[in-house]
Amino acid sequence: MLPLSGLKILDASRVLAGPFATMVLGDLGANVIKVEQPGRGDDTRHWGPPFAGGESAYFLAINRNKRAITADLKNRTDLERVQELASNADIFIENFRRGTQEALGIDYPTLRLRNPGIIYCSISSFGPGQEENQPGYDFLIQARGGVMGITGHPDGEPTKVGVAVVDMICGLYAANAILAAVHERTKSGHGCHIEVPLFESQVSWLTNRAQAFLVSGTDIGRFGNAHPSITPYETFHAADKMIAIAVGNDSQFRALSRAVGQQKLADDERFATNPARVTNREELRKLLSTEFAKQPAQHWVTSLQAVGVPCGPVNSLADVFADPHLLNSGILKEINHPTAGTLKTVASPILIDGQRLPIRRPPPLLGQHNEEVGRDW
Repeated sequence: MLPLSGLKILDASRVLAGPFATMVLGDLGANVIKVEQPGRGDDTRHWGPPFAGGESAYFLAINRNKRAITADLKNRTDLERVQELASNADIFIENFRRGTQEALGIDYPTLRLRNPGIIYCSISSFGPGQEENQPGYDFLIQARGGVMGITGHPDGEPTKVGVAVVDMICGLYAANAILAAVHERTKSGHGCHIEVPLFESQVSWLTNRAQAFLVSGTDIGRFGNAHPSITPYETFHAADKMIAIAVGNDSQFRALSRAVGQQKLADDERFATNPARVTNREELRKLLSTEFAKQPAQHWVTSLQAVGVPCGPVNSLADVFADPHLLNSGILKEINHPTAGTLKTVASPILIDGQRLPIRRPPPLLGQHNEEVGRDW
């Protein structure tokens, strides 16, 4: 029995943050019903190529362990059907523009009248305030929310992160808030309205960089693959490919110095402590770069790991999915999809009592479960 078995979620959200949140909860056993517009469905169904069996890889990545129905919320019959489903749901999640919920009749006050215990989660762009009606996508929020301003090389342009981190972080916040609300409801019997804005999720994710600015008032900008407060904590070119070195304390630096045949670096007052290394980072980087260029990446990974220095190769996706540890971890699963056939996918990283969460359902086709959901929920 999975932890959230029996928990009913009606998911009217689209694109990534909301669907990612409900996939996390679905992986944990929740009964998730995805509500989509007839004919077109979730926008991500069309975000490709690549496609498999007519389904986009993007959609397939974030919609497992769900069933799907279609409903035109501007049609009275379909709206009443969704309202009836919500009256039997534990959680309702949406990401409509503010005001659309009321216009459609699926806002929190309306659904709460039918179901006082419902937990209603809204994913918004900017939250309440002067820009509450502005639309938002991950890329826009990465730009406006500061992460692009600290990502990229100092002499290059601001750069987005390679995956939609704003949506993912927002989805994780939403899933956590929903679980907290479920816990509270077991004590009070009451539901609540949760709102998680993309913009504020992004700003919260700035963490140490945000606090450093608030403490100092100084924006130190982009550091490429280096770290503003720790060094050596960056990438270096080995003889054949790049490696990442993550020295987090002085003892690890002493071990690294010995491993590269430069014990004297650990005794040099310019590099003996982390604050000194940060002050003299360019000199240290030049010295280490010379040493790392002498041997291939695997030589350094083996020798540094042997003395406790965190390090690893900078891998392509082809390298990642050939990594022996990954292949033996069990996180790669094969599922049977109704149109794509056998589909390899990345499962949940969560282990409970050493067991990986199962993929109970492949990502659904548009409207695949219209009749089934009508019968059993």
